[in-house]
Amino acid sequence: MVHQAETDTRPVLIVAGPTASGKSALALAAALVFDGVVINADSMQVYRELRILTARPDPDAESRVPHRLYGMLSVRDTCSAARWRAMAVAEIAAAHQTGRLPVICGGTGLYLRALTDGLSPIPEIPDPVREAVRERLAREGLPALYAALEAVDPITAARLPPGDTQRITRALEVHSATGRPLAKWQAVPAEGPPPGLRFMTILLQPPRAVLYAACNARLETMMAEGALAEVQALRQSGTDPTLPAMKALGVPDFLRHLAGDMTRADAVAAAQQATRRYAKRQSTWFNNQIIADLTIKEKYSEKLNDKIFSFIRQNLLTPAT
Repeated sequence: MVHQAETDTRPVLIVAGPTASGKSALALAAALVFDGVVINADSMQVYRELRILTARPDPDAESRVPHRLYGMLSVRDTCSAARWRAMAVAEIAAAHQTGRLPVICGGTGLYLRALTDGLSPIPEIPDPVREAVRERLAREGLPALYAALEAVDPITAARLPPGDTQRITRALEVHSATGRPLAKWQAVPAEGPPPGLRFMTILLQPPRAVLYAACNARLETMMAEGALAEVQALRQSGTDPTLPAMKALGVPDFLRHLAGDMTRADAVAAAQQATRRYAKRQSTWFNNQIIADLTIKEKYSEKLNDKIFSFIRQNLLTPAT
């Protein structure tokens, strides 16, 4: 049971780390011990159609403690960092109202930074604007959109590779919706963290070789559990290929396999390689951008519980002075 601290701040535990580091298992274990609610901070685990391929907690885990913001959106419903932050803040408040410890779990650095530091106050983009930009992309192609971005927001265009579909369309959406370049919005100071919260971050950073082996093994497990069927369902539903969920790890490679352009073995190998590269980028980002309260330099296992739980009790659940 979580109690209000003497300084009128309420505790929030963040479990962060690269993919396949054991974050979900640690978050579940902590939530079981400290009467917690696990709140998703992974940009792909918000989509309901990709439970297996995004390694969402399974139904057994979800039945043991409350899990929030997992699988709560369709792949057709884009989730921005600002939208996620608003939902996460609401779930944190709901957890505190019931005396539970919010346990934020995920590896999307932008989401975690949005929560703890805030974001520039970019307005939410209306759906008609998003749809108009997607239609323009389909009609004119990415080079034309990149040229359009250079004309209205040269600073942002210079920061982006010409092939970065997601960020180019995002910048054009912002300009179309607000009449103001994304670069100018990003120059506005962030609003800061939500008031009344006290964050503590535990970072899992396994050795590179251990992490890579875990990434490879997890892809094999996903295949055995039906990941290919998830991608086939997306393909058959005619989901817009430019949507963020269609860029989830493994999806592009398995789509190529289903289209007959790649063998199953080659698709798995490509997905494993993409996952390893992503895990490396995450590790680098966390090393450079996150000041963790506790860093565990190995993959999570239950033998670490005494050390981790003792740290949580002493440094998060003791009222601040």
